[in-house]
Formats: sequence, structure tokens, C-alpha cells
Amino acid sequence: MASSESAVSCFETNFQSSPQVVATAPGRVEVIGNHTDYNQGPVIGAAIDRNVTVALSRIADTVFRFASSEYPFVEVNDSSLKQSGENAWVNYPLGVYNALIRRGLKPSGGFQIAVESNVPSGAGLSSSAALELASAKAIASAFDLELSDKEFAIACREAENDFVGVPCGILDQGVSAFGQAGQLVHIDCRELVFSTFPLGSAYSIWIFNTHKKHSLVESMYATRHKECFEAVDQLRAAGLEVSYLADVNPDQFEAHKSRLSEDVAKRAEHVIYEIERVNQVDSLLAEGQVGQVGELLFASHESSSKLFENSIEELDYLVSILKSMPDVVGARLTGGGFGGAAMALAGEAFTDSYAQSVASAYRGRFGDEPDILHCHISDGARLLSSN
Repeated sequence: MASSESAVSCFETNFQSSPQVVATAPGRVEVIGNHTDYNQGPVIGAAIDRNVTVALSRIADTVFRFASSEYPFVEVNDSSLKQSGENAWVNYPLGVYNALIRRGLKPSGGFQIAVESNVPSGAGLSSSAALELASAKAIASAFDLELSDKEFAIACREAENDFVGVPCGILDQGVSAFGQAGQLVHIDCRELVFSTFPLGSAYSIWIFNTHKKHSLVESMYATRHKECFEAVDQLRAAGLEVSYLADVNPDQFEAHKSRLSEDVAKRAEHVIYEIERVNQVDSLLAEGQVGQVGELLFASHESSSKLFENSIEELDYLVSILKSMPDVVGARLTGGGFGGAAMALAGEAFTDSYAQSVASAYRGRFGDEPDILHCHISDGARLLSSN
């Protein structure tokens, strides 16, 4: 993880004192359930052993100071004001602070916080949710606020939706909050029920980060979000009584598909059948049939690419190469898409040498190599120390 030592060192360097509390939270991999969460469907994810770690102390003055070795130092006098430009990174902890106030935190003075991370940004591993959860754990501890993991996840999603302005679902925050070593996290996004089940020690997750990121990724995410709800409106106009795409089963969709506009129909088809795939994976994993989920993961990627159109050529190529490799159970893009990373669920026979051969093939095609991260499934957000 991004070590507590590095976060403490950053804190001491910038604030000439020791922190009151240190907390950490993991990035996450979306195993399957691409864009199902805000459509009120189920999703399966895994917390990974790449973390954001924060060190924090309360101070008497009503001022909020943010330090990081990766981002510029920021000082804010009004915690309710959203920051912009190079200071925008502090909106995640600021948004969390405001969300916690609405949940009973008694504001008094301010705080100083140092942030260190080894979650690659822009790779679809949700460094933002990790920052939110680590900040939430630290702020709550420092201000003596007790919340359940579910309440932490909801507060952090609220911060990203309402303060940062990204219309994400609960996947990222839920997995970062509820992760357990060796366990996958299943989220019923309609009922906000979080559960875990074992993956098995013989399997791990490999991430291939392309470093490719569409310049309009945030607006394209918002567009897909909007198209999903346009699909609901058009299905209602066609006579279905639905509130979310999760309310629509495949038979209903096929019967009314012709009533939807072309792009909206494709987005809806992806989400509705992706929900079916998540349910099938859930059943297989509950029976311990990990090796049987691969075709569903590959089908998920194909649907993301062709119907939801949130893949890119580089991700499609990585998935096609991974499909041919030994002991790769399945592979697909992970996260919101429009760039970022592909993930592979693989057994022990898929070694680093095979991963390097995937990177070599990619280099031969595109001229550069993806970063390779071999990830183990880890624990969720937690306090590391508190004085």
C-alpha cells in the first residue's frame, strides 16, 4: 500500500508536526457490471492492494490545508467552496467533509491533511473513491463521528455526485469500503446491500494500464449516464412501467427495442444484458465455479465495446491477446472506460513472463507498453493509527 510512513513523512514535512490519525483505502477493480450501478443493477468488484493513504490532524483555525507529493499544496478558508484548476484534487476530501457534516459531524476549526497514493490515476482503478474513503475514515476519527461502512460508502458517493460533480454509482465507494482480502464484493445497487464471497487463493487480478485516456472522458461518462435515463423515458413512452434499466428484463427489452432511438437502444441493451451477466457470474462464484465465468467476462467487454462504446482500440486489443493466454479465466475493460486499463482474472499458471509477452505484443502494435500491475485482493478502507 501507499505506506503510512510516506503519508506521515509528507505531513511532517509540510506541517512541522505529527498527524493525529492515519487512514488508508484501496483502489478497486470492477470485475463485472459495467455501468450497471447507477442503473440500479448489481455489480461485482474487488479491492486491490494499491492504496491512497492520508495523515490528518485537526487544527483550531477554520482553515483546511492539503499536501501531497503528487499534487500542489492547497489552502482553503471556506470548506463549502468547490475548487478548480490544479487545486481541484482537494474537492474529494472537501466533499467528504461536507457530506459528513450532514451526517452529524460537528465542525470546529479545520484540519491539515497529507495524501500519498500508489493507485495509478486514469487507469479505471478509482483512485478518487480511495481518496474519498481514506479521507472519510480519517476525518470521522478526528472529529469523533461514528458511521457504518455502508454510511461511509454512501457519504463518499454523495461527495462525488454533489460536490465533485461526477454522476457515478455506488460501485467504487462500496468496494473500497467493504473490501476484504481474498473476497469479491457484490453490491445490490438498488437496495444498497453489500456482501462478500471468496474468490479463492489460486486466482489473482492482472491490470494492464494503457495510459490512454480520452480527453472528454468525464463528459462522455455523463453522456452515457444521460442516455441510460433517456432509454428509461423512451421505454415508459412505449408503455413499460419502469424507473431504471434494472427494472427491464431481456424479453421486455426485445419486445420494445424498436421504439428506442438507435444509440439509446444500444446503451440500454448493454446494461440490461450486463445485469444478466452479473447475476450469472454471481451464481457461478457462489458455487465455487470460478473457471466458468470467463466467457461472461469476455462477453461483457464485447458489449461494452460494441454497444456501450466506452472501449478504445488499445483495450480491445489487450482483451483479444489475453483471451489467447494460458490460465486467463477472463478479461475485460475495468472502470468507466474511454481509456484506462484492462483487467484479467487469471490462475497461478499465468505468470509474469506471460504478462510481459502481452505487453510485448501490445508494443508491437501501438509502439509503447502498458504498465502491468499484478494485484492481490485486499482489505477495504480502515484506520491505521489514531492518537
